Amino acid sequence: MNSKDRNDRVDVYTRITERVVANLEKGVRPWVQPWNSGNAAGRITRPLRHNGEPYSGMNVLLLWSEGIARGFAAQIWMTFRQASELGAHVRKGEGGTTVVYASRFTRTETDAGGDEVERDIPFLKTYSVFNVEQIKGLPDHYYQHPEPIIDRAERIEHADQFFANTGALIRHGGSQAYYAPAGDFIQMPAFESFRDAASYVAVLAHESVHWTAHADRAGRDLSRYAKDRSERAREELIAEIGSCFICADLGLVPELEPRPDHASYLASWLRVLSNDKRAIFQAAAHAQRAVAYLHSVQPAADVKREAA
Repeated sequence: MNSKDRNDRVDVYTRITERVVANLEKGVRPWVQPWNSGNAAGRITRPLRHNGEPYSGMNVLLLWSEGIARGFAAQIWMTFRQASELGAHVRKGEGGTTVVYASRFTRTETDAGGDEVERDIPFLKTYSVFNVEQIKGLPDHYYQHPEPIIDRAERIEHADQFFANTGALIRHGGSQAYYAPAGDFIQMPAFESFRDAASYVAVLAHESVHWTAHADRAGRDLSRYAKDRSERAREELIAEIGSCFICADLGLVPELEPRPDHASYLASWLRVLSNDKRAIFQAAAHAQRAVAYLHSVQPAADVKREAA
């Protein structure tokens, strides 16, 4: 990898982090924006590739944020070349949206003993995609939007079953929601205390992401959570993003109210992201692993393979 490639890689982290920081400075959590978009096209889903596979990790945040900012109702994205292969073309003057993917290259180095060893070096690459609303001439099904979910009771029942399938110990009572690592249980306020069922699911999803931190699950170290504000901020960022992923996967659109500690979390996230340009990428990756674990413990018939 030459110096230009290294500079481009750093620039990706910097550009995207600065965009997230700009939103946070306005008091806006960019990963929550879709819940406030009106969703005129039907239910919220993860952004989809041209072949119907869902995006994951950081790309979900990038495409959700860009879709809301530019007013796209559709959730399907594709490259210029993919559109051409389908006999379509991007409208003149339309700008693409940057997405990222992780890759590796092998470098030969000399170790302390003088032997040559090969090292895998991870790095990010970027490419541009276009929303189907920017493309003309695609087959009709690309322009069809998912039908709104009419039977909300069925969707909530589906969500309840999703969390029951995880096997997590969920207790109800009191006025706080949290995951207790020492007892390995999730504490939730009574269902009736939430504004609606979708809000309850969103909070339970947040705590369930914390629950995956256990060494036998997704495996994140929470030992410094109570002592280190930076570590707490990183873990809360993971749980926030993971909750939004889960809600999208379950087809729910909670209208989230700011938590009492929302302002302090915003300040702590700003500090973390300003000091570490990779933090948002790492948080999205951890959130993806946490959500993948929660999907992996569902009955086999309900498990869907997700695109990387």
